[in-house]
Amino acid sequence: MQRITREQARKYAFDFRDTPLLRVKPGESFEIETYDASTGYFKTPEDKAIPGKRPGFDRLPPTANPIGGPVYLEGVERGDALVVTIEDIVVDDYSWVAVGPRRGPLGESTRWPELSGEYTTKIFRHTPGESGTTRDGTLHFSEKIRWPITPFVGTLGVCPDREVATSIDGQGAWGGNLDIRDATVGNRIYLPVYHPGALFCLGDVHASQGDTEFTGTAAETKATVRVKLDLLKGKRVPWMRIEKPDSIVSVFADKPLECAVETATFNLMDWLITEYGFTPTDAYCLVSTCPDFRINVYQMCKIARLAFVAGAELPKKYLVT
Repeated sequence: MQRITREQARKYAFDFRDTPLLRVKPGESFEIETYDASTGYFKTPEDKAIPGKRPGFDRLPPTANPIGGPVYLEGVERGDALVVTIEDIVVDDYSWVAVGPRRGPLGESTRWPELSGEYTTKIFRHTPGESGTTRDGTLHFSEKIRWPITPFVGTLGVCPDREVATSIDGQGAWGGNLDIRDATVGNRIYLPVYHPGALFCLGDVHASQGDTEFTGTAAETKATVRVKLDLLKGKRVPWMRIEKPDSIVSVFADKPLECAVETATFNLMDWLITEYGFTPTDAYCLVSTCPDFRINVYQMCKIARLAFVAGAELPKKYLVT
């Protein structure tokens, strides 16, 4: 199986000018060994998020949130859709979260001065499950609090049309740093393609994350991700779409949050109309009345240029007309 090693997975931009590290055929599985978002800086609680001590933070934007790629998919061209299936994620034996001055929404808090007056790094131990790996392992938040590891890929996408986008704050229809917990094992992700080969990249795996990634970092970790790519010829998608076993999700990123929610819902309606035979009236009324229609707020971080990421989700059992 072809693989991008961890040391190769240290790119910090989605750049269509980069030489592909792998060339794969449709349906061919490959692996990317990812760094965590700090490129290995955070190892102990003593490793603080002080910008002056962090490698790459002397640049603007910082060289953080590394990705592996590009991967060139044979046969895919501009105007096609890329289908990304995440087959497996095995995370490292620990993850971390870091808070402190000028980090996140409470980085200048006077209500809780400890959040804005000092840097804190928490290291979470991972223990394997019955498989002997972290596939079904446990994250230990403290001695008393723990939960199942629920990994996903935080940053993934194809290279955008003309611009070069950083992996730390780049976002668009092509993907980017979106931190969508549904970018995980067993789900299929649909992306528009702008260049021959699609030029796919991924990185920034999280061992777990709550809605919004409120502090600006989640349970950041290294991982090995197994992926396969397929294509839909001549299929145009307006923005990232996700197909789960039992539901479909339309994704959009924007500010303010209500704009992301509204456009994600518009795009879900378009999906219903163009592919499932709904009339515009029925699609419009369905998202307002269906008790199982959901809005997911995946990422709502006040960091750099990041927009807020929302997903409009509908169970597949309603995809009948």
